[in-house]
Order: sequence, then C-alpha cells, then structure tokens
Amino acid sequence: MPLAARLRWGIRVAVTSPRPHRCTVDLTSSYQAAMVLPHQTPYVTPHILHRNYAQAHDNENNNNLIGRDLEYFSQAGFDMDRIQLKRNASPAQLYEDAIKNEGAVISSSGALINFSGKKTGRSPKDKRIVYEETSKDDIWWGSVNIKMDEHTFEINRERAIDYLNTRDNFWDPKYRIKVRVICARAYHALFMNNMLIRPTEEELASFGEPDFIIYNAGQFPANRFTKGMSSTTSVEINFKRMEMVILGTEYAGEMKKGVFSVMHYLQPVKFGQLSLHSSANVGMDKGDVTLFFGLSGTGKTTLSADPRRLLIGDDEHVWSDNGVFNIEGGCYAKCVNLSREKEPEIYDAIRFGSILENVVYNPLTRKPDYDDVSITENTRCAYPIEYIPNAKIPCIVERQPSNIIMLTCDAFGVLPPISKLSPEQASYHFLAGYTSKTPGTEDGVLEPIPTFSTCYSAPFIVLHPSRYADMLAERMAKYNVSCWLLSYTRRIVDAIHSGELLDAEYETFDVFGLQIPTKIEGVPRELLNPKLAWADKDAFEREVRKLGSMFQKAFKLYEGDVRENVRLAGPTLD
Repeated sequence: MPLAARLRWGIRVAVTSPRPHRCTVDLTSSYQAAMVLPHQTPYVTPHILHRNYAQAHDNENNNNLIGRDLEYFSQAGFDMDRIQLKRNASPAQLYEDAIKNEGAVISSSGALINFSGKKTGRSPKDKRIVYEETSKDDIWWGSVNIKMDEHTFEINRERAIDYLNTRDNFWDPKYRIKVRVICARAYHALFMNNMLIRPTEEELASFGEPDFIIYNAGQFPANRFTKGMSSTTSVEINFKRMEMVILGTEYAGEMKKGVFSVMHYLQPVKFGQLSLHSSANVGMDKGDVTLFFGLSGTGKTTLSADPRRLLIGDDEHVWSDNGVFNIEGGCYAKCVNLSREKEPEIYDAIRFGSILENVVYNPLTRKPDYDDVSITENTRCAYPIEYIPNAKIPCIVERQPSNIIMLTCDAFGVLPPISKLSPEQASYHFLAGYTSKTPGTEDGVLEPIPTFSTCYSAPFIVLHPSRYADMLAERMAKYNVSCWLLSYTRRIVDAIHSGELLDAEYETFDVFGLQIPTKIEGVPRELLNPKLAWADKDAFEREVRKLGSMFQKAFKLYEGDVRENVRLAGPTLD
C-alpha cells in the first residue's frame, strides 16, 4: 500500500492584488537501491557527443514538425499498482533513502553530502523550448531558447515516464504553484524541499490538480539520434502542455533553473510583473530594499547575506506592483573556499537538512573540504532560507526597492569598482549584462570567462530582453531607484546602504562615461579609479577601449529595440 505523506515546496508568483497569487507543487520521486562507492551515483549518464552537438540554433535539420499543432499522442502514465508512493517524506527519511540507495553520507556538521554524477553544472546548450501556438509569439527564439517540435517532446516525455516507472519508490509532495515534480532520487526530492517555499498543512489541503509538471528522469539518457537532440542530455519546456522533461543530467540545479525559466515567462506574460535573476535584502533600521543583479557565482549570495540586513533571498525574485518577493524558499550557495571567517551565515547554515552537492570530504571524519575542487569548482549547498539567522520570513517585502546593484565581475580589471548609473545607463548595462562566467557553473567552464549575459539572466530568460528592460526602466523611473555598477567589495556596498555615496563627489570615467566617486572612507583612491593603479597608462587605455569595443559589438543585437538615448549611454570610442 502506498505510504500517505506529502513533501512540500512552493513558489510565490505574481502579486497583482494585496494577496500574492500562489501556485502549488506536487513532487513525486522514485529510486532503486544500488551499491555505490564514495563520489559515485548509481546511475551516471555516459557523456556521449556527436557531430551536431551545440549545433546552431537556426539549424532545424529541415524539421517539418516545427510549428505543427499535434494532438497529444503520449498517454504514458504511472503504474500505480506497482510503485510505492512516499508522501510528505521528512528530511530524516530522505536522508535514510539517499544513504541507502545513492551512496550519500552525513557530514560532520549534519548536512547530507551527495553527488550529481557526470554533470556538475547546467547544460545550457541542451535546453529546448517547444514551438507551439500558445507561446511561440512571446518566446525570444535563438541560441538561448532553441526550438523543439512537439513530436520530439512527446517522445522524450514518454521516455522519461517509462524510465520512472522502472523505479521502485516515489515521493508525492505538494507545493505552491501547483507544479508536480516527479524525480528519481531522494537527494533531488530533499533539494526541492529546501529550495522552494514550504506551505502550511492548511494550504496543502486545497492543493487541487497541478498546473505544471516536471518529469526528472535525469539518470536516463535522451536518445541522441532523436530529431532535435544534440547530446544525451535534454532539458525541455512545453508551455502548451505546461510540462518540463529532464533526461541525461542529475545536476539538481536544472530543476531549480527550469522553474525559474517558467517564472520568466509566466510573470511578465500572465501577471504583468518583473521576474529578475537577483538576490535581495532589506535594511533592519530603514527598511530600504536592495536588489543585486548578477550571474551565478558573481556574489549575489555573498553580498545579500549581510548581518546588518534581513535576507529576502539569494537568487530569484519578482519586483511586483506591491514590492519584492522571493520565488524560492531556500538558498543554493557556492561552497568553494568557504570558511566561517569569510561567510559565517552560509557556513553555519550547513547543518542537518542541508545538502552539500559534489563536495569532497574526509572519509574518516566526514568533514567537508571546501578547498578541494577535484570534482568541480561548482560545489554547492542547498539549505532552507530560515537557516540564515536574519532571513526575512515570509520572504516578501511590501516596499519598492531603493537601490539596484549590477555585479559586473570584471575579468579585465579595468572598470571602476563602483559607478553611479543614469537611468539610460542602467537600461544599457542591464541589456548588455557584462559579467563573467565563473568556473563550474556551466558544463565546460573551467576559468573566468568575460561574457555578456543580457538581463544578467541570459541562460534563463524566455522573452525578448527588451521586454524585461522596459519593465525595469518603468519601475526605476516610477519609484526613483538608484542604480550602481559594482565590481564589488563589502565596504562599497555598505557605503551604498548608508547613503554615503548619494552625497559623494564624482568624476567621469573615460570611454564608458561612468560617474565614479572620488572618495570613499577606507577605500584607496587608486582603487576607485583603476587608471591611477596602472603603471602603464597606454596599456590601460588599450584595455579600456578593447572592452568598450566588446560592449558595442554585444549591444548591436538590441540597438533596434531601444530608444536612442539608451543606445548612446554605452561606451564611445571616438
């Protein structure tokens, strides 16, 4: 007989009235026992590539099914007479299942250590969006949102469900956006329990039918010879079916970021609210809200975990008509070189109920070694947000932001550490999204790579970037929000929050036209203006102009969709 319990997670979605709209999620998970060794998982997808891997987005292989309206032919379902449901499994039970069946271990601090197999980061080149009539006119098609025909989605959907039917046990937890997540590992179930908002028992009672389903059969490969596949990995979303299918990757972050992509579509299109790849916190004294934009690994989690401010969330938020709220109920922090001295809030959050992902540990003491990157530099910990002592619970503030901080993570070392942006410059830099990919966050990224990630969210956005940029500009103008470009230090962030920089004197940084403060107490003058720190001034000028040229080249993609004053807010090389 199935066990009756419900594991829960949830997401707040749009706020269009005093009470946020909510969705609930139902997660079902299955697994099968297997003998494993440390750092191994029982099902590791072989990494097989073929000649069409990462093919150009406009190469549709003459696929005559793209855009065709197909009736659902897949009637795949779950064999309810054979599987065993585990509902509302507690973290302790999920620990037991992961240790027994997946080779997980308990760390010295009580966190669960587990491993994602071959894939230790996201696989953006294997992401697909189904081209169908209900969403095709809203999606920004291209190298980020690659088209998939409905027929191929149905094949992969049935493949995933058939695989999940071979597992012996399932979890069936409920969440808030009425999304059912069906996954095949206890570690994935605990991860989603941590990462999304955990509803009350009363809220679970009125769950109803799911609005969105995720089939995570990541231990089982996609058929790489199926039309439209570029490898044995496939992460795909169908907005008509309101379903997501994962094959060929066990990296838990694919589920988290898949839900974020769904929110990047639903929030602006269905609710008229702005979804953002950002962290957020609020001042304890003044109640001032700050949003931090940036790619994964660029400092969003670190800077938002401030002992003098309340944490709203570390990664995914919605700027609504009423304020700011967190899409998630947990944090997914990088662990490389982690120490209590540098990041005490994150370090102390790694305890029972948390998951350490791909972290090397001492086999005798079970103490994690956060400096060891032999598995990946993208070591992570997922923990409930209430594990941060000064978290804002619930993760919502009914107040508009005062500051936006764009994290550049400048790999060239020529941009000032802090610049105050005009409204036009804010729109320009939001669309350009200059930053760096950090090692391990994506498959194949082994060292910092300068990149332009539009809206600081290119791997996850679904609509054309100008739609998000227009919404951002409207909100900034309406609420008189200050915007800063930061290649950060904590002292400079403190100066923003104290209001010190609002009264500072500024000078213009050549080429980029940025306004940079001439003095911040405790920060050397040559740090504020990097030109002063370079002994070879000619070399500095060459590097600045080189970076400016890269900006101009990257921004050509958006020039036809922005006002002239925004286009002119970028670097000038004359």
